[in-house]
Amino acid sequence: MSDIWEGPLEKIDDYRWRIPKSYKPGMRVDGIIYADEKLLRDIRQDKAPEQVANVAFLPQIVKASLAMPDIHWGYGPSIGAVFATDIDSGGVITPAGVGFDINCGVRLLKTNFQYEEIKHKIKDLIYVLFDMVPAGVGSKGDIRISEREEREILIKGARWAVEKGYGIEEDLECSEEYGAMEGADPSTVSQRAYERGKAQSGTLGSGNHFLEIQMIDQLYDYNLCSQFGLTLGQITVMIHSGSRGFGYQICDDYTRSMIHCLSKYNIKVPDRQLACAPFNSPEGKAYFSAMKCAANYAWNNRQCLMYLVRKGFEKVFGMSWEKMGMYLIYDVAHNIAKVEKHTVDGKKLTLCVHRKGATRAFGPNNPELPNRYKNTAQPVIIPGDMGRNSYLLVGTQKAMEETFGSTCHGAGRVKSRTSAMKSIDANQLLKELDSKGIIVKASGKGTIVEEAPQAYKDVNEVVDVVHKAGISKRVCRMKPLGVIKG
Repeated sequence: MSDIWEGPLEKIDDYRWRIPKSYKPGMRVDGIIYADEKLLRDIRQDKAPEQVANVAFLPQIVKASLAMPDIHWGYGPSIGAVFATDIDSGGVITPAGVGFDINCGVRLLKTNFQYEEIKHKIKDLIYVLFDMVPAGVGSKGDIRISEREEREILIKGARWAVEKGYGIEEDLECSEEYGAMEGADPSTVSQRAYERGKAQSGTLGSGNHFLEIQMIDQLYDYNLCSQFGLTLGQITVMIHSGSRGFGYQICDDYTRSMIHCLSKYNIKVPDRQLACAPFNSPEGKAYFSAMKCAANYAWNNRQCLMYLVRKGFEKVFGMSWEKMGMYLIYDVAHNIAKVEKHTVDGKKLTLCVHRKGATRAFGPNNPELPNRYKNTAQPVIIPGDMGRNSYLLVGTQKAMEETFGSTCHGAGRVKSRTSAMKSIDANQLLKELDSKGIIVKASGKGTIVEEAPQAYKDVNEVVDVVHKAGISKRVCRMKPLGVIKG
């Protein structure tokens, strides 16, 4: 039996491919995959297109089951999935359509430094930050919180950190949802989730989470770079983390409990991992509220991490972070469900938009954006692997029309963590990265191997697709100089 997915893929154009809804009885909409022919070969081998087709069974799904070019196999829907359901017509919400690491996301800081000014300090920075920022599985944070404060964080998100002195008001303005979703109810969260999350604020986490010092090595849109205050050779910092064990437990709790909803609400899906409930049902409302708690936890977590990064730079350079120009460009979520209004077939609908391994990419003049980004469109941050590049892009009007204002979220895996561990030598990998001038610190060599560049698609190819498809626009590219892995 072939390992390659043999289902139908119709070419729409060079960057879009259709799985027709006639492929499987029960599909309500087509599947659309954004990819070029080269990336499509990897996507077929992963069999993730079958998951794209399965998502198309969800009640009241509208337009299409979408997949970004970083698509790969996931739990229920693929990683890289975007889909929306019509809430007012009984549309569903599914925990698997958000993922286990709720609001895993990325924030990008700029600095006033040029590479040539501080290249001799990169190693010092990495070692100081590795010492200051807790990383790895189960890592405990230095920012201690009481049980009462725990619940405050779930409601306030990043604002809790700012009120405690771990940031400034401008940080909230430069975060998706201003760093918190309204309507989070801590009573919808299990005690087990509280136990897993209570000591993990301001911690990096494991797996593909990272803290990276970078240098801008390519400008694409000089006007936007000027508006964002970015120049060639400038030092930036990227932080990638999420809701840690707290969000994982919430997804696990609700994925299990929603299985009974399939029979209760007479929902037929080809994969029980797509367990779901009508958005407006008691079960749907409870999950959405708990998901918001995890999302807010994650925004607070990244805010705390940014505080620690700023303190680390202050320690190395002996000046305030403000003087170093360490201001936040933006913070975006990768695993989240949102209630948004979009126009579908000429009608404005209220939708539950699921983005699982996908980034919001709102175009210019969107009312959801702060004033500073009304003209530029929303910044979109796409990290690569630790041996290649990362990107800053902006959203587009075309994304609003085609993808519910969404784009890719990263490179996307081509090797499982198990496969990477079997086929990649840690010492050889570290030598290769060192030869490229990339310093790596991690809590263990296993993490380095699991996150090797060979385990990922080339982010340059992935970003090329979303740029040429018009669903986001390149602004500049960064290359890694120093990486801290959990």
